[in-house]
Amino acid sequence: MPLTIDIISDVVCPWCYIGKRRLEQALAQYAIDNPDAAPPEIRWRPFQLNPDMPLEGIPRQEYIRRKFGPNGGANYKRVAQVGADEGLEMDFDGIDQQPNSLPAHSIIDLAEPGPQQDRVVEAMFNAYFVDNLDFTRRQNLIDVAVEAGLDRAEVEARLDDPGAVEEVRAADEEARGMGVEGVPFFIFNRKVALSGAHEPATMLDAIRQAEAATAEET
Repeated sequence: MPLTIDIISDVVCPWCYIGKRRLEQALAQYAIDNPDAAPPEIRWRPFQLNPDMPLEGIPRQEYIRRKFGPNGGANYKRVAQVGADEGLEMDFDGIDQQPNSLPAHSIIDLAEPGPQQDRVVEAMFNAYFVDNLDFTRRQNLIDVAVEAGLDRAEVEARLDDPGAVEEVRAADEEARGMGVEGVPFFIFNRKVALSGAHEPATMLDAIRQAEAATAEET
């Protein structure tokens, strides 16, 4: 059976973007170590770092002051450096609005789990952290999703569907019910959980533990 990976994350979480890159490195090594293994089955699941964020969002600087205090922006200097070490050129100073991430999550959920969903997630991270697109603007979200390969009409319908937003909220609550308090949060083969953007070697070790636990049951 192929390796399964559930990734609970938020598109406005820079550590989730870093975690994605580190997982990719771990999986590259996994493929080398297991050349005959089937590609892993990966599914991205929603989480809101700011579940009380207004749907229209708030100015980024106001958000930083509320969450971290008057000198909160300094927190992102270290994150930017860690991201740069992973090849990510995240521009935190260029973000003008802190959005509610429900619409972005509903679009990600529209995508087929696997390569298509991964492309959409990557496009969302890049659009927000690198290109600094305003995710409070509906058209920006649509354009990013379409460029990542989704059908424009389906994306628009998804954003107009109140049920899609409720599905995201329900999935978020399910994650919290499982004990998830922060993201990224990785679940390998539904056996081993790993919280945080750990180094690739740590992720690879978790994958091996999950496969060993799965093998014991067969």
